[in-house]
Amino acid sequence: MNLLLNDKPDKRDKNHLSQLNQLNKYVNNIPMSWTIEYYSGKVQEDIYSLPASLQARYIHLSERMLVYGANLKEPHTKALEDGLFELRLKGKEGIARVLYCTAIGSKIVMLHCFIKKTDKIPKRELETAKHRMMEVKQNVNS
Repeated sequence: MNLLLNDKPDKRDKNHLSQLNQLNKYVNNIPMSWTIEYYSGKVQEDIYSLPASLQARYIHLSERMLVYGANLKEPHTKALEDGLFELRLKGKEGIARVLYCTAIGSKIVMLHCFIKKTDKIPKRELETAKHRMMEVKQNVNS
């Protein structure tokens, strides 16, 4: 499949959502034992709005996660704390992180995405992901 990855799609572009859907269908049509879900449509859009090399890295690593599971080990993924993981994206345009957790069964939930500008994960970004992870875990247990 030929994927078109824009550097940064214009959010006003009518084709933007169709591009997201095309990429998501591609990622989700790989033979797998794991599934990937997104905390919200905004998280998914944030991921696919990353610069082209970071998008490509996300697609590559998420394909591997679908087959091999949530923990690809460093340098690709890293366990942070209490069931929270980071997917480590590095490309020519910079570094990004996608924070995620696992849910019951073989489900990976992408919680938060951001461009990394410092050595450590900013506390605000970590707190956002932790809060979302708690929501996901509570919904699973309800």
